[in-house]
Amino acid sequence: MFDGYDSCSEDTSSSSSSDESEEEVAPLPSSLPIIKNNGQVYTYPDGKSGMATCEMCGMVGVRDAFYSKTKRFCSVSCSRSYSSNSKKASILARLQGKPPTKKAKVLQKQPLVAKLAAYAQYQATLQNQAKTKAAVPVEGFSWGNYINSNSFTAAPVTCFKHAPMGTCWGDISEGVRVEVPNTDCSLPTKVFWIAGIVKLAGYNALLRYEGFENDSSLDFWCNVCGSDIHPVGWCATSGKPLVPPRTIQHKYTNWKAFLVKRLTGAKTLPPDFSQKVSESMQYPFKTSMRVEVVDKTHLCRTRVAVVESVIGGRLRLVYEESEDKTDDFWCHMYSPLIHHIGWSRSIGHRFKRSDITKKQDGHFDAPPHLFMKVKEVDTSGEWFKEGMKLEAIDPLNLSAICVATIRKVLADGYLMIGIDGSEAADGSDWFCYHATSPSIFPVGFCEINMIELTPPRGYAKLPFKWFDYLRETDSIAAPVKLFNKEVPNHGFHVGMKLEAVDLMEPRLVCVATVTRIIHRLLRIHFDGWEDEYDQWVDCESPDLYPVGWCQLTGYQLQPPAPQSSRDNQSSSSKQKKKSKSQQYKGHKKMTSLQLKEELLDGEEYSFLQGASDQESNGSASYYIKQEP
Repeated sequence: MFDGYDSCSEDTSSSSSSDESEEEVAPLPSSLPIIKNNGQVYTYPDGKSGMATCEMCGMVGVRDAFYSKTKRFCSVSCSRSYSSNSKKASILARLQGKPPTKKAKVLQKQPLVAKLAAYAQYQATLQNQAKTKAAVPVEGFSWGNYINSNSFTAAPVTCFKHAPMGTCWGDISEGVRVEVPNTDCSLPTKVFWIAGIVKLAGYNALLRYEGFENDSSLDFWCNVCGSDIHPVGWCATSGKPLVPPRTIQHKYTNWKAFLVKRLTGAKTLPPDFSQKVSESMQYPFKTSMRVEVVDKTHLCRTRVAVVESVIGGRLRLVYEESEDKTDDFWCHMYSPLIHHIGWSRSIGHRFKRSDITKKQDGHFDAPPHLFMKVKEVDTSGEWFKEGMKLEAIDPLNLSAICVATIRKVLADGYLMIGIDGSEAADGSDWFCYHATSPSIFPVGFCEINMIELTPPRGYAKLPFKWFDYLRETDSIAAPVKLFNKEVPNHGFHVGMKLEAVDLMEPRLVCVATVTRIIHRLLRIHFDGWEDEYDQWVDCESPDLYPVGWCQLTGYQLQPPAPQSSRDNQSSSSKQKKKSKSQQYKGHKKMTSLQLKEELLDGEEYSFLQGASDQESNGSASYYIKQEP
């Protein structure tokens, strides 16, 4: 593993092969591999030999990554050279009348071809992965500098189950050692050195080269899932040289002994980490698939749209009737706003029929199993009824939780909800939530959790009291027991940084902060913008991502608003925004007439994308204050 640290003249073109081609890759272990010094052999916690020495060139490396089942050679070339020498020895033995030894056996042709094919496929996978991980530059903004200069903390990757590696991140943490390119080097070839994680921020890690001790002068940020970060031992198996940084090259005369001492007992990434990253970034939705999605101009209905592109699991959907493909809508593949073809008819939801009488060439319906499943509910007993009151996040003003009414009960647990005081006469602004949606709440939720409840527009009897309002409207509150009260152990804390979709313009992913946590409900603030643009989002929403997600997937990140924009926010609140929130300011709910007028002016609207209905591992209770 360390033999190549000072040998830059070695031929680095020797190929290596992973054990992945012989047997199925197992899931990442719960604990990372530990490097242990046991004489001249390194072992993993299970006691098996973790390091091996190539019988041809003498290179030491990770045993699991060595070539052949016997793990005797570090590469195909070494195996061939050894086999050629053994063949000569075998011929000489035959001429002398001696039986050939085991070492004289020549490798069979079929396993060799299979290994070469597997290696070629592995290299192609790495190349494709490197292409998908091309960083998207954001002029003037760096997550690393932003976090360092303000001592921010970021939400861990494990908070985002829908994101790449969200369910198999393991215990990657500070202190984990990796092999990365050595940028403090004047050699013409690319060389590597070992670094340790000093700080984690989502996918991004602050790294420090081994040997710098407490010197942070050359610390640098790197995406852990990037193509230039590898587990310890990768250089040995890949024929890459390990060269100490020039700044500290004079500190030790025996760098191999230094590394052995420093790395003994340290953790590193699993050998198949890169493969797991690649697998977690494979998405089932493909271009030209047809889906049903909410009509962004009329919340109450759905339309057919076609997947135009897929980036990091986010879909750009183009409405089927859009000839120039500009009438689009962005959402995540796990969004509750998209469904399989035929969903609307099956539950009784309003649907806008397309003028296109038949599918266009190449378009095909997305299979139903690709869509996020909602929890089954029992509607046979006490259930929601039309006219019942509740509290709901307003999809046209995501910073507000409003007084709302159930306007229609659909099949399979779906409900049509209207915001009191601002509904269109034809119900065109009703919106669909599932009964288990984390975006609807029982009467009194805001009061008991000290959240400002938005009363019906024009309601004069303030402060608003539910008891009085129910009596005045001759209404009843939806039973508390019918709401989703599960609260998963999500791991978010106030102040954590993340990347979040601006749901009022869902093509944008912005730098954001968690400012409040109410059970499973998160208050998301977009850095650099006023609080009026904050949005209530569920902790399991597929529209929240770890720091570094945009860089990993190639999506454009929107940096915090510059100071000039902040200074002008007060005055521009009275005007239409020309930037982030141009489509809808989020101040007031528009009437149907105003909506139509704005649409004629070229404005577009997008709506709330709630959380995916996934299993949770916690619970909480809602307590409703009783009044006489």
